[in-house]
Amino acid sequence: MNPITHLLVGWSVASAVPLNRRERACVTLSGVAPDLDGLGIVVDTATRNLPSATAWWGTYHHVLGHNVLFGLLLCAATHALGERRLRAAMLALVSFHLHLLGDIIGARGPDGEQWPIPYLLPFSDSWQLVWSGQWQLNAWPNFAITVLLILTTCFLAWRRGYSPLELISSRADQAFVAALRNRFGSPTIPAN
Repeated sequence: MNPITHLLVGWSVASAVPLNRRERACVTLSGVAPDLDGLGIVVDTATRNLPSATAWWGTYHHVLGHNVLFGLLLCAATHALGERRLRAAMLALVSFHLHLLGDIIGARGPDGEQWPIPYLLPFSDSWQLVWSGQWQLNAWPNFAITVLLILTTCFLAWRRGYSPLELISSRADQAFVAALRNRFGSPTIPAN
């Protein structure tokens, strides 16, 4: 799936229960961080016309960040940075695994090649997650999921008063929420 879709999945998970801003950021980033292993494409592109061209993207994407050890590292980092440590860490693990699920169901290449997920690395490379029905990265289900997540994100931002924009700018986040509330009214939040 697209990294933006993964980010929106992670943010939706982070918004499911009360968390502070740092915890939401950790959970959200746990949903997109596995794709850090895809940054090799930048190096590959820069070196493609050199005699010592690299193949980092094809070699390491869906390997380094798409395994149980990486998921546990994200969980531990979230635990260390959170106030509601167990809750935030478990949601980071959920967010990470939803990333893997998204890749298993919707990351087939345009040439029809599948990328299996070596889930048990580095402990074992004998078992990989793959689904024969995996749709292509640009298939309509991925677009439909992304549109649904955008609508969910807008609703949650309107309702809760924060959006994924808080990850980069509090002012932009406040402006976005204010625009939603100006357009659709303020939510009626029941008293606890």
